[in-house]
Order: sequence, then structure tokens, then C-alpha cells
Amino acid sequence: MSTLSEKKSMYETVMQQFNKIADEIHLDKNIRKILEATTNEIVVHFPVKLDNGDIKVFTGYRVQHNNVLGPYKGGLRYHPSLDINDAKALAMWMTWKTSLAGLPYGGAKGGIQLDPRDYSIGELERITRRFTFALGDNIGPEYDIPAPDVNTNEQTMAWIADTYMSTKPTAERSRNKHIVTGKPVGSGGL
Repeated sequence: MSTLSEKKSMYETVMQQFNKIADEIHLDKNIRKILEATTNEIVVHFPVKLDNGDIKVFTGYRVQHNNVLGPYKGGLRYHPSLDINDAKALAMWMTWKTSLAGLPYGGAKGGIQLDPRDYSIGELERITRRFTFALGDNIGPEYDIPAPDVNTNEQTMAWIADTYMSTKPTAERSRNKHIVTGKPVGSGGL
């Protein structure tokens, strides 16, 4: 039986997969250097007031792996075990997924290290809005387009879109509605 310290991380797994395939297809060494590295690793710490009046500081991540084929694209998850290495692995897998599907997007992933079952709807809204504000211009409709993932949904995406658009001048807001995918129809989703 293996211990937690002996368990291979998701990032180690994805790097093993990448190196195996890169070797098999004789990937150019310079292309390999580009694809084995992330472009940006954003870590934000942000305070949120909870329903009981306490302040809690949350940690959020957004890893942008590669955008050669188009804007970064990928989900945001809320999970207690999420860390930067998980986000890096998931972002790399998103790059492969969008590329293999022939989509004009790159790969990104991220989220917040939390268990959403521990928070009220009001707290989740405040957490989501504060996370969006903390990410700032690291996301945007022509740059990085988040989507729902584990423990996030269309309501989460609506909060993100609303918060992001509120940071833009009124004249630019209609151009920024496609900041996320997976929004409810009433918020501009499909």
C-alpha cells in the first residue's frame, strides 16, 4: 500500500504522458521546450467575509498553458484538494484537448481550493466575485475564457461574467459578455 507521499501527482502523470508521446513522435526539441512549460501561473489570495462575520482568505489559481491556437480556454473548479500542480496538469490536458478537437483555443484551468458544501450560496457568490476581481485582466473574452468544471455551474459563470463586466466601462460591457462559457440563457448563454 502506497502512502500519500509516494502517490504520483497529477502533474507528474501528465508530464510522463507528454514525454512519452514527445519521444515517440520525435517532437522537435524547441517545440518540446515550449509545450512542456506553462505560459502563466496565476495564484491569488483574497479575503471574503463569511455569513458569520469572520473573514477567510482563499487561494485561487488560473494556469494558462498555451495559446498558440487561440485564447486560453478551460474550466474553473472548486475543490478542497486543488493546488497549483493540479491546475498545471489540467491546463496542459486542455491544450491537448482543444488542439486534438480542432478548436481555435489554447488550454487553461484553475479554480479555488475549497469544498463548496461548506459555504452558503451567498458565501459562494462573494467568493466567486472576489476571485474574479482578483484575477482581473488575467481573464478576458479575447485572452482567457473560463468555463464550468467540478463543483461550478452556470450560476458560477453568471457571477463571473457579471463581476468581470462591472470592471469595464459601460460602452465596453456588451463586447465582454463572452468572458465565460456555460452561462444561463438569461445571462447571455446558449
